[in-house]
Amino acid sequence: MDTKRCSFGRLTWAAGAAAVLVLAGCVAHTPAPKVAGMSVAPKTKPAGVVLEYKMPAGRVLRYQSKEEMSQTTEAMGQKIETVATSTSSYAFQSKGLKDKNLLLGVTIEDMVMNMSNIQGDMSPDLKSVKGKSFDMVLSPLGAEVDVSGAESITYDFATGTRSVANNFKVFFPDLPGKSVKVGDSWPSNSAIDEKVGPADMRLDFQSVNTLEGFETIDGLECARIRARVTGTISGTGNQQGLEMLFGGTHQGTDIWYFAVQEGLFIKSTSDLTTDMTISISGAQAMTIPAKQTRKSEVILVSR
Repeated sequence: MDTKRCSFGRLTWAAGAAAVLVLAGCVAHTPAPKVAGMSVAPKTKPAGVVLEYKMPAGRVLRYQSKEEMSQTTEAMGQKIETVATSTSSYAFQSKGLKDKNLLLGVTIEDMVMNMSNIQGDMSPDLKSVKGKSFDMVLSPLGAEVDVSGAESITYDFATGTRSVANNFKVFFPDLPGKSVKVGDSWPSNSAIDEKVGPADMRLDFQSVNTLEGFETIDGLECARIRARVTGTISGTGNQQGLEMLFGGTHQGTDIWYFAVQEGLFIKSTSDLTTDMTISISGAQAMTIPAKQTRKSEVILVSR
């Protein structure tokens, strides 16, 4: 057996796994299918509306999140395909106001993850996460002001220990902060930094949100917003004396729904494509191309 080749193969897998893990759990982006309770024909309003999060103290909202990610990389003449899936259930209990923002108690009620590739199937032990709670602060316009309480909730998976904090840093969509009517647009930006095993990664996203119309979902009149998403990924790492450099771009679409009168985030579907390169330099140098597609969905299942 070529020991150097085997060792280098493990390194290239680790580099690809770092990319998989840092991208899993981030905001993703997809055209919305019709769901039960949704009206067939969208309604429109001539006048503008003001969108704002409203959560009376004591109210509990439960969301379910699902995601499927597939990634293909090519290294040393070998194609490496990876598939990762995850499902999570979260409860957000309103604790009233903190200054002018909303104080929410968050409980991770369930979380399941799995990743499959040439190394086999991997499912982390998430007992250390399930049932854990923390407080977060959300602005009326959807800015996650403080999720630091989630940093200490961690689990071990593949390339190292991960925190659940990034699951919540971009959970709620950003609102415009002004009255909007059908056809109006507003920008929103987000960034996520994370250390994944041997790599320090950063993901930047820019979205242009457009109010397309109004639909009724489960008896609630909702604004339907389509977001065009672009962004970049960058990162560096070092393993076995070899330097790794990550770079790439994202593009995709989010469609999300917001209950106008109730001030609630109701649903989102997302579809995101990432094209990336992993450049490895040192005693052995190579460039690994990677392409990733992600589909995700978040639904308010109980209010």
